[in-house]
Amino acid sequence: MRRILVTGRGGQLATGLADSLPAQGFEAVLVGQPDFEFDQPATVEAGFAAAAPDAVVNCAAWTAVDAAEEDEAGAFRANALGPALLARLCAARGIPLLQLSTDYVYDGRKGSPYAEEDAPNPLGAYGRTKLAGEWAALAGNPMTAVFRTAWVFSPVGRNFVRTMLAAGAQRPELRVVADQHGNPTAAPDLADALARVLARIRDAGWQAQHRGVFHAAGGGHASWHQFAQAIFAAAAPHGGPAPVVHPIATADYPVKAARPADGRMDQGKLARVFGVALPRWEDGLARVVAALHR
Repeated sequence: MRRILVTGRGGQLATGLADSLPAQGFEAVLVGQPDFEFDQPATVEAGFAAAAPDAVVNCAAWTAVDAAEEDEAGAFRANALGPALLARLCAARGIPLLQLSTDYVYDGRKGSPYAEEDAPNPLGAYGRTKLAGEWAALAGNPMTAVFRTAWVFSPVGRNFVRTMLAAGAQRPELRVVADQHGNPTAAPDLADALARVLARIRDAGWQAQHRGVFHAAGGGHASWHQFAQAIFAAAAPHGGPAPVVHPIATADYPVKAARPADGRMDQGKLARVFGVALPRWEDGLARVVAALHR
């Protein structure tokens, strides 16, 4: 195993994998729109054939949560039919597929961190289409591992950290939801973890326990309000903004798609099976903020 096909070129996780995979001895082959487009299956088949990969990490997805409510068919093509096609191609080649998913497959009503065995119950179109993508990937290729992550942020792309820093630079006071809880996840840390998973598969060979669903998110948890406060604290030594961040309720910030109120996920299975654990989210935040200010 050497050549790793990474979809979603230009995105937060794919950008991280471009650095993390070579560090583990892999060659990263990044593909993305418009030359690798799930809405045009022929481009996917051609790109896959040209890459001749030894494994695939599917980072490509429809991630616009609220927009998915208005175009669930479009989200389904990206989040379910795309993984189904990749799974079929991987199965024909006999190679592993690492499929990325989300904490939004849960309804957030458990009251404690979710285990992989807990029943999913997505609240909106985004979660439904991502769950369908999990099923498609697992059904289409026996060598599939699904990794549910959450609240991803990085030095690139659109994410909460960059949004908060931009808003804080413009306004002295901000209002941030305080009654939704989850696992903030630094994309560089997630990329490192996935590269180590692939290294374990390469070194030990594919095993039956590698198939299935895993949680892969930052250690610890926070509310969006706590996350925002931590962002400005981490940016302060770099001369970042320091607005006052007021806590508000979800009801005070209406959006089209319902979010899980408590999507915290237990990370134990990833460590047990692959010997991999992500750092705490605060450490990931420090890493990303430092990279932003460099």
